[in-house]
Amino acid sequence: MRSVVHTRQGDPAEVLELREEDGRPRPGAGEVLVRLRVRPVHPGDLIAVEGGLPGLPDQDSQPRTPGVEGMGVVEEAGADVRAPLVGRRVAVFSAPGTWAEYVVVPAERAVPVPDEVGDDTAALMLVNPLTLVMLHQAVEQALDGHDGPVVQTAAGSSVGRLVSAHAERHGLPLVNLVRGAAGARKVREMFPGQPVIVTSDADWQDQVRRATGGGGARAVLDCVGGSLTRDLVGLLGDGGTLISYGRLGSGVTMLDELPLVNRGLTVRGVTIWHWTDRTPEQRAEDLAFAVDLARTSPELLEVAARYDLADVKAAVKHARRPGKSGTVLLTSPEETGGAR
Repeated sequence: MRSVVHTRQGDPAEVLELREEDGRPRPGAGEVLVRLRVRPVHPGDLIAVEGGLPGLPDQDSQPRTPGVEGMGVVEEAGADVRAPLVGRRVAVFSAPGTWAEYVVVPAERAVPVPDEVGDDTAALMLVNPLTLVMLHQAVEQALDGHDGPVVQTAAGSSVGRLVSAHAERHGLPLVNLVRGAAGARKVREMFPGQPVIVTSDADWQDQVRRATGGGGARAVLDCVGGSLTRDLVGLLGDGGTLISYGRLGSGVTMLDELPLVNRGLTVRGVTIWHWTDRTPEQRAEDLAFAVDLARTSPELLEVAARYDLADVKAAVKHARRPGKSGTVLLTSPEETGGAR
């Protein structure tokens, strides 16, 4: 069994390596063994390898395999698995260690893939759509019955496109921020009714204020963070909310430097890991939404490139490429179940 591992935290392009081991894991009670075909390279996967997620324990010398999402075929079911999953294509989340050819997950975390959904789309149909669900909930609470407006950073990212499509569908006034002109052109082509502002422009903050009507945004969705945080808080109206769900940027903004108290501002963190705290009924509804999105709007789950597991370092470099559009995938070779 091939797997990507690292024994220390650091630059993924340096610390990740491919290992081959005899045998494969076995499922226990209530679990299934999935032979993975495709898995995405998410920004959070790379940040975890770097050790850049506050609150996580430092890594010991034991090898760890990145990845939390992927798709494959169920090869074996443990005791007490009642659903007929063996032989079916499934998408899995949360499933730590998906950058390997096999993973064992609880049966309820293996979501059957409709026949009309391809492997690559299925590999992307859980984490980002479920992140959208969490962000939608946070925005609704931040708006508190108001209409908006809302500003989002990294609008050209995979999650950013989902947010834009959701806002367009629900009539939510959204202002999109991107880093460069090329990204702005693509977002404008996809969502012509939404303002797109390039943060490398000298007057980008003034452009945002004009686009939000001069009163400031009710909420800002931010996955960049770092030194950009101070500027984003300045774009909020009094009583607004900064919703942070990622850390793609560099630099630091100290919390006590922000005018939170005198302007009645709120800073809220959102993470996909809290999705499992939702009720079983809510999770079932969310999964149905994610599957339906994969079936009806696969173009929103764009693939940037596909790399074999053995080429993980090249995949990581591509995933970090400025201006990249879509998500980089890690695949298994045809003899172990390639893409459909």
